[in-house]
Amino acid sequence: MFPTDTTVAVPVTQEVLDGIGKVLAVHLSYSSRANQRGRTPAFPSYFMKATSSLALTGSTVERPADTELLQFEGEIALVIGTAARRVTPEQGWSHVGWVTASNDLGIQDIKYADKGSNIRSKSGDGYTPLGPVLLPAAQLDPAALRVITKLNGATVQDATTDELLFSFGQIVADLSQQMTLHPGDVILTGTPAGSSIFQPGDAVSVEVCGAGTHPAQPLTTGELLTTATQATQGFQAFGNPTKVTDADRIDAWGDAEAAGLAPAVEQEILTPLVRAQLQAAAVATLSTAVKKAGVENCTVAGLVATKGRRRVMGRARTLRYVPLREDLFQQVGGGYNAQKRVIDDLNEGDVLVMEARGEVGAATMGDILVTRAGVRGAAGIISDGAVRDLAAVEDIDVPVFHSGAHPSVLGRKHTPWDIDVTVACGGATIQPGDIIVADSDGIVVIPPHLVAQVAADAAAQEAQDAWVLEQVEAGHGIDGLFPPTGEWKAKYEAHKASQAEQAGQN
Repeated sequence: MFPTDTTVAVPVTQEVLDGIGKVLAVHLSYSSRANQRGRTPAFPSYFMKATSSLALTGSTVERPADTELLQFEGEIALVIGTAARRVTPEQGWSHVGWVTASNDLGIQDIKYADKGSNIRSKSGDGYTPLGPVLLPAAQLDPAALRVITKLNGATVQDATTDELLFSFGQIVADLSQQMTLHPGDVILTGTPAGSSIFQPGDAVSVEVCGAGTHPAQPLTTGELLTTATQATQGFQAFGNPTKVTDADRIDAWGDAEAAGLAPAVEQEILTPLVRAQLQAAAVATLSTAVKKAGVENCTVAGLVATKGRRRVMGRARTLRYVPLREDLFQQVGGGYNAQKRVIDDLNEGDVLVMEARGEVGAATMGDILVTRAGVRGAAGIISDGAVRDLAAVEDIDVPVFHSGAHPSVLGRKHTPWDIDVTVACGGATIQPGDIIVADSDGIVVIPPHLVAQVAADAAAQEAQDAWVLEQVEAGHGIDGLFPPTGEWKAKYEAHKASQAEQAGQN
């Protein structure tokens, strides 16, 4: 039987857990987390967790075999004390009986499979530890609560409820519009920035505290402790397989740097010198330099540029469409699908490359998505499929490369499927992290480990071509001059030596 006296603190025991009804959870509710994700919702949204996922402090949680992204999220949990149905935000808090700590655990490797419901990713056994004490809500100020999460003793989350996007009263009221909240129902109210991954052997603790009615004696739940272990079994072939993209890793770890995928990797590759060399070189010259470095098939062919000669340069992000299959489109094509997710996740300087199999019978993007990509700072978008709203897309500041226009939405021919995987576009293979350089002359793909070499070789070739052009303009024939051989080669080497000497004197 669930406790009924909401005036006293209650230890969380197995009997208490057995009395819990619904477990509801808010997707995104702290401003720090919203800033980290790059989006701020206008209203709260929710998912449910199985009551079988509830666990006591000191419990262990398994990371399934062949998975990598077991994520912790320290949260404040509200426990309903009196029934609430169609209450107002001003009334919502009065229906909360207790407050406690929770850890909204999840395995992100399977998150994609349930279209935002989080059924399998969030409802594993032990994935909702709660406690160790229920604090009387009437003795707490909901606007002055604090949640502290520690990973192996080091504080990784420390936030107060003054950064909530939605008050606890609003959350209770909103949920009560559609369902009766009964005593013993639990609401997990979201996590602040700092949520990340923990490994087998790691321990995570969550504590919730508040000033209470006696500031000299703050109320605290105590530390809710959970330790991760490694399971011997994973997800079997009769269900969805696990699938992890770099975007998933960034989301789970908290940011690209923590995931080992920091944008700093691109910045280190694209140093000011390398950028300048790539910017100055013709795409044709870069293509030749990549082939010289051993990669023959390095150009995306057959696309039209909306911004002509304007140069696009950046790190590739990828999106793969598969041919329309109606049952699969119903599962993953609607709502916040892979297409929308990757657009929302673009970073400054990214170039989104779409694999659409050259299919131009339906659009792969339109003006709204291109606008959103520009807001996110994308350097450009490349698709070997069609675009809709072409006139509007051409007016947007983001350069787009495409195979033509079509007014139909993608569901006529395409299902958005994978993010940040190796794709084929315009006859070329592109991997996430490849460096893209493009304009209306063409699109060249440069493997990251070859960028510095390609840039230097292209700069050297451009310098030679400029000298050759000067000789041609002076009236010389091109035999032996283009490219320089014999006497002309000796003259060019002398020219380079003279240029180097002058540069050294300056």
